[in-house]
Amino acid sequence: MSKTANIALARRLYDSGAAPEVTREVMAADLVWDISPGFPHGGVYHGYESTMKDFFGQVMPLFASWSSEAKEYYGDDDNHVFVVGEYHGVTKDGKKADVRFIHLWTVRDGKLAALKQAADSHIVQHALGN
Repeated sequence: MSKTANIALARRLYDSGAAPEVTREVMAADLVWDISPGFPHGGVYHGYESTMKDFFGQVMPLFASWSSEAKEYYGDDDNHVFVVGEYHGVTKDGKKADVRFIHLWTVRDGKLAALKQAADSHIVQHALGN
């Protein structure tokens, strides 16, 4: 796919607010989800189903609200999309966590096939009281 098509694919995910019907459509079934060590439940998850259950199923209950705001998109000629943005979270006890992130996506066969995340995990851990 072209840089423009790859960016449009990633943009669709963020613009949807990670709606389940969109994530299932744009992410590969064999997705590799690599979250920075130190981030809650950081590590590498293999497969769409594992990512949803074992990562999001563990992280989302920690927060009253959580969203990802993409601010900048960049593509390269090797089917990568770089997304710079911010997470906005509110813990169940009302502490806010606004965290900068960069996501490096690999696109394969028209799907988001891999994510590598880098984010300031200290802010999230502090908000969670860790």
